[in-house]
Amino acid sequence: MKDETPDAIDYRARARDLAPLLEEAAPRIERERQLPAEVLAALHRTGLFRLCLPRSLGGAEIALPGFVATIEALATADASTAWCVAQGGGCATAAAYLAPEIARAIFGNPQSVMSWGPPLGAGSKTLAVEGGYRLTGTWQFASGSPHCNWLGATHCQIAEADGTPRLDAQGAPVPRRVMLFPKTSAKIADAWYVIGLKGTGSDNYAVHDLFVPEAYSFVLDSPAERREPGPLYRFSTLSLYGYAFAGAALGIARAALDAFIRLASAKVPYRFTATLRENPTVQSQMAIADARLRSARLFLMSSLDESWASVLLSGEPTLEQRLTLRLASTHVVREAKDVVATVYEFAGSTAIFEGNPFERRFRDIHTVTQHMQARFTNYEIVGQALLGMTPPPFI
Repeated sequence: MKDETPDAIDYRARARDLAPLLEEAAPRIERERQLPAEVLAALHRTGLFRLCLPRSLGGAEIALPGFVATIEALATADASTAWCVAQGGGCATAAAYLAPEIARAIFGNPQSVMSWGPPLGAGSKTLAVEGGYRLTGTWQFASGSPHCNWLGATHCQIAEADGTPRLDAQGAPVPRRVMLFPKTSAKIADAWYVIGLKGTGSDNYAVHDLFVPEAYSFVLDSPAERREPGPLYRFSTLSLYGYAFAGAALGIARAALDAFIRLASAKVPYRFTATLRENPTVQSQMAIADARLRSARLFLMSSLDESWASVLLSGEPTLEQRLTLRLASTHVVREAKDVVATVYEFAGSTAIFEGNPFERRFRDIHTVTQHMQARFTNYEIVGQALLGMTPPPFI
């Protein structure tokens, strides 16, 4: 019998095998603004929604570099699919902070997918009551909301029944919590009308006076509440998203560059007599683009490998490693954006038409750059540390 233990499975290869299906489905994913049934079935069949789920629950609990490489492979075919898998993976780490019976209640169904996002505005309210909390508020950017069956409300500041903040023994507000509940308990707002990553279905969701049992809540990334010992759960969830989204950016840019190479061998621009690939400017620009993309990828993947090996030995990534990964993941997205822009420009009028390999990827990569994980200000955070200043604690 073939060994099907997680260590024996090449999830990156599984992602690559899905490329024909994803490429064929890409126009429909764009048009319907969600993943179609056949794509979801393939992702569930190959275990790609359970990459970051603990092995104690039947998940892959994949090594972090392998997770990023798998997202990259998916994004070469369809960025929205890759983004949804990355989102589902990050949310699945919630299982590492829940009591085993609660984690099984949520993730025991092989089709379970969770999504969450930040609160919309400051109108959320989380009142402590007997046995749990009463939750009211609206959250946004729930990537994968059309196909998930569980949602999370993040950044919930706990208040007493009279509305005053709940304080710890030192008189400070207690840490914010994540509240988990079935999607059927929420009202979904069809809000995802955007220029790129259209198929992620990253809608808004709201609840009103919803009771959430204490056991279905946790403090994100809290060592005190972490129940799983694996190295994957020693990296912050926020950072994990950043690394995975950088992987998606790599996939988008590589697909665009490869598509241009195919185009360049056949296209003769208007009023020219030679193909694009015979143009010296095109030759040099594509070589530079390839070098930039390869260099950025090497920076990210080597940093991930180094940090993963360190965590296997010491148990926690160092501040220097976290800063390096923040720098690498931000740099990857910015470089990938520039590579796609170069490809788009040299593809000429071919690139402006829907249905070609460039227009959608141009929109997708510029949507990736707008995520907080790709903000240009991330360079400032790393620069502060390089210059001897204290970076913010969320690195």
